[in-house]
Formats: sequence, structure tokens, C-alpha cells
Amino acid sequence: MKKRWWGLLFTVIAIFTLTACSSGSKNQTVEGTGSGKHGDIKVSVKFKGDKIDSIKVLSQNENKVLAKPVYSQLKDTIVAKNSTDVDVVSGSTATSKGYIAAVKDAVKKAGISLKAVKVKSSSSDPKVAKVNNYDVVVVGSGGGGFAAAIEAKQAGKKVAILEKMPTVGGNTLISGGEMNAPGNWVQKKLGIKGDSVKSYYKDTMKGGDNLGDPKMVHILANNALGSAKWLRDDVHVKFLDDQLFQFGGHSYKRALIPVGHTGQELITKLDAKANSLNIPIYVNTKATSLIKKNGRITGVKARYEDKKNVTFNAKKAVILTTGGFGSNVKMRTKYNKEYDKRYKSTDTAGTTGDGIVMAQNVGAKLTNMKYIQTYPIANPKTGMISLLADTRFDGAILVNQKGQRFVEELERRDVISKAILKQPGGYTYQIWNDKIDGISKTKAAHKAEYNELIKEHLLYKADTIDELAKDVDIDPAALKATIKKVNQYAKTGKDKDFHHRAGLVSLEKGPYYIEKAVPSVHHTMGGLVINDKTEVLNTKGQAIPGLYAAGELTGVIQGSNRLGGNAIADIITFGRIAGKTAGNL
Repeated sequence: MKKRWWGLLFTVIAIFTLTACSSGSKNQTVEGTGSGKHGDIKVSVKFKGDKIDSIKVLSQNENKVLAKPVYSQLKDTIVAKNSTDVDVVSGSTATSKGYIAAVKDAVKKAGISLKAVKVKSSSSDPKVAKVNNYDVVVVGSGGGGFAAAIEAKQAGKKVAILEKMPTVGGNTLISGGEMNAPGNWVQKKLGIKGDSVKSYYKDTMKGGDNLGDPKMVHILANNALGSAKWLRDDVHVKFLDDQLFQFGGHSYKRALIPVGHTGQELITKLDAKANSLNIPIYVNTKATSLIKKNGRITGVKARYEDKKNVTFNAKKAVILTTGGFGSNVKMRTKYNKEYDKRYKSTDTAGTTGDGIVMAQNVGAKLTNMKYIQTYPIANPKTGMISLLADTRFDGAILVNQKGQRFVEELERRDVISKAILKQPGGYTYQIWNDKIDGISKTKAAHKAEYNELIKEHLLYKADTIDELAKDVDIDPAALKATIKKVNQYAKTGKDKDFHHRAGLVSLEKGPYYIEKAVPSVHHTMGGLVINDKTEVLNTKGQAIPGLYAAGELTGVIQGSNRLGGNAIADIITFGRIAGKTAGNL
């Protein structure tokens, strides 16, 4: 009898022990990997039983600003729902998918099945009040919006910024961030002489086929250097002190380059400046219409998190800085049928022309709407601008499938794009070597893009021209003949074929790089008509009281074509003017 009781006791203990061990084995931390926009995203996921307890990012190369809501809001959603079946963050799709894939990988490795939890929706209203009162309301949080808000705030006004996307930055954030400024401090350090406000004015007018408003372009030329110094000294943006770019259509190397070679440096510092001034930024808040009373613009109606209608009253001014319409195919084809869905876009998903439409609905005049620019060197699969290919500004050449050059590499963007589209297949290859990369320093600055292009077989590295030609199926003899001429022109300083304005660079020594690229919609030159105070004008040429605008949604600066490096100079210069004007009301 005693043996029977002891046997029963041992059985119970054994079952308890096995159950405890089994339960304990589910409390684990597992690593997972997913492919983001700029390479692998590695996470560490802590599980408690069959539930996700926490997620930690171990390594990643994503844009810090765009990734922020993914690693915070999206993370919280996954943990709360105990599920990877969640929506991506708008504007950060690739990063979101990579992050979700990394968590899924960890779940699979953990050998568990997640049981989704129903999360009760909050019955409380969103954080934004139904009615919000300010002196100045800025719509859009790119470089122009920040510049306007900061100047208005420093003038003593109560200011707010509205942003429809989950993150700030707009196109400024994902741009190269380069900024033209004639007579800048880096030119002086490098011994570049002869540049002037007059030369910059002429280049900009000519680059836009003289369709820009001369008065407004003069303002840009006269204030570009001051705007750059403001960014450097007041906002604390760091620019490289030993390198400049000479974009196509410019007579001199005059484009300042931010540290990191992207607009992330600008937006990070502008955001920090706005925070230091206690300027509230309402993200996920889409402006839907302007409020007009007695002929004056007095505020903005908006939609918060797509679930609550809110009003932002503006006692003094509404400043529109919402950018162009490069990502709005319907709007593109309305004004120019050429730029249909065949063209991808380098722009953010939020670049849909909202500000232009809202202003037009209250009587604003539009100009130059048919002029849409493509960036010639973009990713054929995604449409993203290739910042790695900035080597073009320091000597890289463009060839077609026959291995032949077909255009001057420092021509205007529209000229190069049209030339590319006429080539076999409608694409180009850009070729450079380590010597040129040493000048541009783009490989070090854009490691993530380099790795991504290699992985996608859009970029190849080779030790010889023969290997390079083989990688992309170009006739080796034809490509070697082209390179031979380039080397000869580099020695003589005279490009007899296309008159390269900066002078070609020798490609005698490898290793070599070859990248496939296509044109992608990049900038819309048309938009609102504004005056020197940035007041928006109506169809009769009169200022609409209370309404101001700056940046790509205006149509009076760039004419038919924008030269590289002019966007940042434009948005900062006129954003500041808009902010100062509103600040003095």
C-alpha cells in the first residue's frame, strides 16, 4: 500500500516538473531578421509563454526620422495585439514590412503560435482638441514649414505646424540636402573664385528657360547664402567643410553638402530647433480645407488620425508649405499627360498637391503647372533617387546599352532624362571608379544604398572594364573604346564629344562600378503665384489676405526646370520670408 502511494506521489511530482519545465522553456528571447528599406533590420523579441512581451531593435540602417514611429507606435501595436498582422506605418512602408518580417522570423524560431488579443479601442477622444487657436498655422513640416514656423515663433507669435504624415520632414528629409549658395565659405576654403549672386541668378533663370519670375529669382539669389548661414549658425546644421557639388546647369561648384549627404541632418536640426521653441507639431493631421471669412483666410479644417474633424484657427496667417504633387499620378496627368503611371516618383507618399488644391479652392492663381521634372538617375525598381550616384557630379559617366556616351553628364536634369529615355530600353548605366568615389565620398556616405543595389543586381563592382561589360551584357570592345576616349579627354581637359563643363576624370584604373538607372518624377515646378512677401495671389493678381506659401507648391521660382541644389535654397529662403512676414502682422 505504501509503495503504491509513493509511486503515485512520484508520478505527480514528475508531471508537475515536466509541466514547469515546458512552461519555462516558452519564456525566451529570440532574435529575428527582416529586410528593410536600407538593409537588414535585426530585432530581439522577448516571449512570455505564447505572448510577445517586448521587442528591441539590435541593428538597422533605416532613416532615423521615418523609422521612429515604426520602432515605437508599430512596436506597441504588435505587443498589444500579440500579432504581426498589423498595418504598416504610412510613409514608412518598407521599414514597417522589414520590422514586421523580423518579428515574424523571431516568432518562427521560437516555435510558437501567437494568439491574437483583441485590443479595446479607446473611448477617449484623440489628443488634438476639436478647436485649436493660434496666431500662425503652418501646413507642412518639410524644410520650408520649419523655417516659417521658427521665424514666426521667434517674432513672438503663437505657432503650430500641421503634418498629415506620421513623421516630419517631407521631401527635405529624403533628399540629398545639398544647398546652392554663391560665395559660400567652402568655396573660399577650396579656392573657388568668380562665383557671384549675379552668376547664380543667371544660371537659375537659364535653367528654367527664363520662365521664372525675375524678381523672385533675384530674391532667391540674394538670400541663398544668408539662408545657408542661418541653417549653420542658428539651426546648427553641419555642412561638410571640404566638399561641394556642381549640379547640372550650374557654372560653379556651389552646393553645400550636409553631414551624412542627406536631408536628415537638416530635418533633425530643424525639428530640434522647433522643439526648443516649444512649437507644437501635429502629425497624422491632414489639412482638408482653408477657412475663409469676410474675404480673409482665418484657419484650417483638418482630419486627425483619420477619425476626428478638427479646426485650427489662425488669427494672423496660414502658411502653406505642403510641397508639390509628384506622387499624385492623377494630378500629374491632369496637367501633363506624359507623366502617367509609367513613371515612378522619388517623392514621399505625402507629396500629393494638397496645398495647391486647397488654395485654388479659395481663388488662388496657378502657373507653370505643366512643367514636371524627372530625376535622371533613379532606382528602376523603386523609383527612389540614387544618392550613391552623386559621383556623377565628380566625373562619373553615362553610357547606354551599346556602351556609348550620349549626353553631357552635367547637363540639366530634364535634358539628361529625355536623352536617357531615347536610349535602347529607356535606361542608362552610370560608371565610375574608386578615384571618383574618393572625390565624392558617396560609397561611405550611402553604404545601405550600395548594399541594396548590389543585392538587387542593379550595381556591379569589377576590377576590369571587360568584367564590367560582362556584368551588364555590354559589348566589351565598345565600352573599352568609350573609356579610352574618356581617359584621353581627361588628360587634355577637352571633351570633344559632349563638352563636359567640369572636365572628365580618368577611368584608367579600377576597381569600377556600374549602376543601372532610369528617370523618375522628382519635382513639380508649377504651383501657386506668390509675391515678394510670399502672399498668395488670386486670379486677379491680388493678395489673398491671411494666406502665404513657400516651397515646391509655389510656381514662380523654377520656371520650366529646377536646377539641382535649388530646392533647399528655395524652401529655406522663402519659408523664412513667410515666417517673418507673418511674424510682423
